[in-house]
This record gives sequence, C-alpha cells and structure tokens, in this order.
Amino acid sequence: MTFPNKKYDNVSLYANAYFEKIRLAGESVDRNQLALAAEHLGELYDKGNCLFVCGNGGSAAISGTFVADHVKLIRSDTTLIPRVYSLVDNISTVTAISNDISYDDVFSYQLSVYAKPGDTLLTVSSSGDSENVVRAATWAKSNEMPVIAFTGFEGGRSADLATINLHVAADNYGVIEDTHQSLMHILAQYIRLAAMPDSLVEQRKF
Repeated sequence: MTFPNKKYDNVSLYANAYFEKIRLAGESVDRNQLALAAEHLGELYDKGNCLFVCGNGGSAAISGTFVADHVKLIRSDTTLIPRVYSLVDNISTVTAISNDISYDDVFSYQLSVYAKPGDTLLTVSSSGDSENVVRAATWAKSNEMPVIAFTGFEGGRSADLATINLHVAADNYGVIEDTHQSLMHILAQYIRLAAMPDSLVEQRKF
C-alpha cells in the first residue's frame, strides 16, 4: 500500500507519519552509490567540466537549487570550479524547443548543443520515467556521457540508463522529492568539506 493509505485525525499525526517515511527513505539510499556520486562530482568540478541537471515539476525546482548550492557553496573556500547548469531554467529556450520540436526533446536537444566530452548529466525524476528525462539520459549514454540519476518509486527507465543511481525507496512524491533535495545538499556540503582547509570548517556555516 502507498503512503498515505488512510486519513489522519490531525496534521500533527500526519506529520509524524510523514517524517517517519522521510527517515526510512533516507536509509534506503545506497551508500556505495552515494559515495560514487560524491567522488564523480568532486573530480568533475576539479577538472572544470560541466554538470547538466534536469527534471520536471518539483524536480525542476531541485535542478535549479542544485545549481545554486553546488556553484555558490562548493566554490566558497575551495579551489573547485563547479560548472553546473540547469536545462530547465532558460524559459525562452525551453519553450522554443517545446513549441517547435517537442517537449519530450527539451533536455536532449540542449545537451546536443551544449555538452562536451568529459561532461556529466544528472537527472531528477521521482518516477524515473518522464519521457524528456529518459531521452536526455539516452542521449547522454549514446554519447558516452556519464549519467547520475535521482529516482524513486520503481526507478523507471532512468535507473536502467544510469551510470550511478541514487534511488529512494518510497512511494510518495513529497517524500521522494524531499529526500532528493537532501541528497543534493549532502553532496554539496560533503564535497565542500572534503576540499576546504580544515582550519575553516568550524568557522563557516553550511
């Protein structure tokens, strides 16, 4: 049965149940895959290659926040150069591709223009089956571009296409998206911690 599968007498009880699902969702993430993602992104930023991020709806918002946190946070107090770009945030380009070609190609088309050897794609999709996300991952894989996929539910096609899959074993969109947002923050903060001088760690806010 999915969550929620019943009504609750008050919001506090629902909050207790929701936060318990958040805890379980966090525990479900494969720590080996998380370590691979942190290592890959750290090396990517160290080399100055680009990370392209995409998603729809709440996942689109996570894509935009990914840029802010990884560019601003990781660049602070480190020598890393995080070149992170959301394929969602240029509304003129997104609507032009959607109108003239297809919304299904809105991310893959941009990759065909912007991506270079050495770059990486990171997809955010709770279902893992959003057609435009799947097409972006398919394009990346066909062009030997690594794919990090944030997924939920059953993982979908994105999980199968991923080089590294950060899968959240949950069946509620809010819980999955909250956990994806946490993974974004965990990666940003850990990569910054690993790259910054020890003497500054206690002086900084994260």
